[in-house]
Amino acid sequence: MNLNKATLMGNLTHDPKVKTAAGQKVANFSIATNAVWRDAKSKTLKKSVEFHPVVAWGKLADVVEQYVRKGDRLYVEGRLSNNKWEDRNKVTHERTEVVAQNLIMLGSARKGAKPEAVQGNAE
Repeated sequence: MNLNKATLMGNLTHDPKVKTAAGQKVANFSIATNAVWRDAKSKTLKKSVEFHPVVAWGKLADVVEQYVRKGDRLYVEGRLSNNKWEDRNKVTHERTEVVAQNLIMLGSARKGAKPEAVQGNAE
């Protein structure tokens, strides 16, 4: 048995970009996560931020388009997908993204927003 599962909780770095591809709606956005630790030698606090590209298809893309904005806090479950392509200048690009399968809206920069869980079908 194999398992491909990613779980993230963080804040949106920009408003989602939504378009139609392969006959259905797709939303692309990025989630920032952070880590804090104490350096063993200097005893100072260290911080790092990671940025994770996320793609949501179908019903989840509709929800993301309607309710999610930059700065919102999300919990996302999905699978990792590795993509490789060549641009018009023959330069090869690679990108690993999370294909969202479930998400929970944890909080919003907008007043009155309440946490909500949404499940969807990826592709």
